[in-house]
Amino acid sequence: MDKVFPSTDDMMEKGLGRFGWLEFMQCILVSLAMFFDAQQSFIAIYTDDYPTWHCTNSTMCNSDSNICNIPKSSWSWDGPSHKTVISQWNLECASSFLTGLPQSSFFIGCLFGSIFLATLADTSLGRKNTLFLSGLSMSVVSTLIVFSTNIWIYSAFKFVIGFMRSSIGTCVLVLLTEKVSTEWRFTVGIVEYLCFTFGWLLMQGRRQEAMAMLTGVSSLENDNDLTVGLIEAPVNKQKASIFQLYSSIAELFETGWALKRMVAIMVLGIGIGMMYFGMPLAVGNLGFDIYLAVVFSGLMELPSCVATYFMENHQRKPSILIFSVASGICCIMCVIVGSGIQEIRVGLAMTSFFCACTAYNVFLIYIIELFPTRVRNTTTSLVRQAIVFGNIFTPFLISAGRKNDIFSYGVFGVVIILSCVTLLGLPETRGLALCDTMEQQEKKDDMLV
Repeated sequence: MDKVFPSTDDMMEKGLGRFGWLEFMQCILVSLAMFFDAQQSFIAIYTDDYPTWHCTNSTMCNSDSNICNIPKSSWSWDGPSHKTVISQWNLECASSFLTGLPQSSFFIGCLFGSIFLATLADTSLGRKNTLFLSGLSMSVVSTLIVFSTNIWIYSAFKFVIGFMRSSIGTCVLVLLTEKVSTEWRFTVGIVEYLCFTFGWLLMQGRRQEAMAMLTGVSSLENDNDLTVGLIEAPVNKQKASIFQLYSSIAELFETGWALKRMVAIMVLGIGIGMMYFGMPLAVGNLGFDIYLAVVFSGLMELPSCVATYFMENHQRKPSILIFSVASGICCIMCVIVGSGIQEIRVGLAMTSFFCACTAYNVFLIYIIELFPTRVRNTTTSLVRQAIVFGNIFTPFLISAGRKNDIFSYGVFGVVIILSCVTLLGLPETRGLALCDTMEQQEKKDDMLV
């Protein structure tokens, strides 16, 4: 009687099903990369803020004065002049374009970095090398930026920082979800850590070798010849051409269902991403203590992670829809309430950010589950490019929102609600094992229809 061998999905799930304390410690230690990534993303809350000021000549200045219409000698900043880029380079009367330029340059750098670095993680460099290169380069440039002498040089450094950090979040997330089984995928996805490089064999098309490794890991087979064959298998060191390096993008354009799915998820990413990054950056517009506002925003991430954990057994699409719409409504309410009742306004802003964080967390896992291993890093990076593209305009909206909230909170709320329409054309992925190739993904989708 012929021996029945388990399927690829069964082998993957069995081989990756173990998650002990060693794996947990790896998760905690390597996830520190995300700490520095978040630091660079949100440091503009302080560096690009509009500082407070006070009058030094009561005859020519009062609390209702416009500092652009009174002599410079009649007022002074509260605190040192180098506190933010606005006070350091005398940008108090500059246009919204100029004051929003540094952070916008950062997001533009992220966009170009995603284009040039993302697919390399799926081909020649791999996730680990890309992550190391990005982290090291970002750290070096972040040190050099302190030598900036004007807003233009500063913005150029921000562009480079954005370029180099663009692949960090993607590589960490993809490595994470490819390390564990379906049972653990959603849970460890919240933590975002760098895992072992096992999934690379499948990405590079070395299916037979990967199956041999899976057999050894899962103890489903005890054939030592497979392990020996894996160890002694020659490595193809042929250099890939530029077309091979970016071949994963071509696969998306060659497959109709994947291209439609990619466009839909990118539009959704613009809405959720604009809210997720825009709300913390806009806390200076609340008229509240900026340090407390940042603390409150950061604290919202904790219950958001708890809420995301309990979303594991819930369907992805309704979860994203509910939290996204709730976030948008609360954000629009901030405009309606205005500055009249500050406590209510701050509460609405924090609630909006909490909902946006939860939607964003579920959204990141949803991206991973929508596409096969072969193009997963590329598709995740393309979605992040869409998120970054939307956030290129966020700094300008926030700067304009200092005069009218409708340009910041109003726009954020409307965009995230409208973007949820694309969920109608996307499939549900809860509890499904990750696929390896485009063909496997298409067959699995056909079976679910």
